[in-house]
Amino acid sequence: MQNTWRGGFQTQSEEVHDVELDVDGAFPTWLDGTYIGNGPGQFEVGDTELRHWFDALAMLRRIEISGGNARYTNRFVRSGDFRVAHSEGQVRRALPGTPADRTVVGRVSELLSGDLQDNPSIGVERLGDTCYAVTESPVGFAIDETTLETVGREDLTSGLDSDITLGHTHITDGVQWGLAASFGAESTYTLFRRVADESPVPVSRLVFDNHPPYVHAFALTERYAVVPEASFGVDFRRLLVRSIRGGTFLDAIRPREAPPRFHVLDRTSGERVAAVRAEPFFIYHFANAYEDSGTVVVDCVAFDDETAIRGLSVENLRSDTPDLPRGDFVRYRLPLDGGTAERSLFHRGPAEFPTIHYSRYNGRPYRYAYLATTDYGGLPTAIAKVDVEQGTTHRWSRPGLHPGEAIFVPAPEPEDEDDGVLLSLALDGHADGSVLLCLDASTLTELARAPLPHRVPFGFHGQFYGTTDPGRSMA
Repeated sequence: MQNTWRGGFQTQSEEVHDVELDVDGAFPTWLDGTYIGNGPGQFEVGDTELRHWFDALAMLRRIEISGGNARYTNRFVRSGDFRVAHSEGQVRRALPGTPADRTVVGRVSELLSGDLQDNPSIGVERLGDTCYAVTESPVGFAIDETTLETVGREDLTSGLDSDITLGHTHITDGVQWGLAASFGAESTYTLFRRVADESPVPVSRLVFDNHPPYVHAFALTERYAVVPEASFGVDFRRLLVRSIRGGTFLDAIRPREAPPRFHVLDRTSGERVAAVRAEPFFIYHFANAYEDSGTVVVDCVAFDDETAIRGLSVENLRSDTPDLPRGDFVRYRLPLDGGTAERSLFHRGPAEFPTIHYSRYNGRPYRYAYLATTDYGGLPTAIAKVDVEQGTTHRWSRPGLHPGEAIFVPAPEPEDEDDGVLLSLALDGHADGSVLLCLDASTLTELARAPLPHRVPFGFHGQFYGTTDPGRSMA
């Protein structure tokens, strides 16, 4: 079998601005707005090969769609990590899987001081009139939404007693809901809310020891926030010892003794109304959550163990026979009056990047979720539409194409939940290129595709800011 996915993990050093794309087919006449995505761009620093998918230097991608046409721009985020990588050829701060180019004393000092990497490769988010490139870091980088130039650097932990904020947040009615984390002998996750241009307000706090769970995202219902306590996390005592020998966060990932649970927090009072035990799990991404007759329903992609992180090494993902971590699309039903979580399967993985009609259905009962699923190789090979009411799945795939996260964009006045389109930036492994796909979300019929002028590495997350639906399109 031809390895059509390796290019998704190879550097693209070229930056282009406002290039008009050829469009095969036709976008809906109502589709008007801008997709901004984030993800890896560079997998080497000097002579150092970056070891993990999450280590690659962040590159933004922008595609403006208007009047049936599409224009493309890409640009690296000028973070501190990027500037040192390009001016000195060195890894400035320890990345998740690659140690910093520092002495033993420097590595220990870095860890004790909490001086963390600032490579913002997870996603983008708007706060007020400013768009930021973000990751699990203390800072966000303000970007010009037209040129993608880096125009500022802001401490997103300001006003919070925390070391970092998570890259995944929720926006509801103009209010940002997020999680901030502090690590040490006592580690905490703080739920906060923030209105643009105002300081964040802490709402609730979960306290753990020096071996806290790794939390990448959380779910939101109309009343509650649901925070997953995974069965593994970073052992910070082990990290301190390992850092002396050039160890990284991945070297300190270990199973935890505490039972895995879901914490259900009241968004108004901050009270923890339930801590529901579950079988061992890890979750990167949630599709949705909502309340239902004394329970909270949580739909997500769940993994069984820490191979969810360890299995994403660049060496493994590039290989001809990658051992891809298998995340299944599942439903947890969390009883609020005691008991354990009930888990059921919607779609067997590998699957990732779940999305929904976010602006109308996040936190509420819904019917359709969209996933990137993998049949072979190191990247997704299909887009799957899962009907969570009927338990059925409809798929779209084409040979050699590796579709990314499918962003749902609703029609101006949607008559049904799936009345809209899916936008997915895909790797074309046969052409060594990349292409924007536009599918009818109802039928998964391909409506249009627009090849990019070059191949870009496979990305993580993006948002579509439309003229008729200008808000957030995924969590």
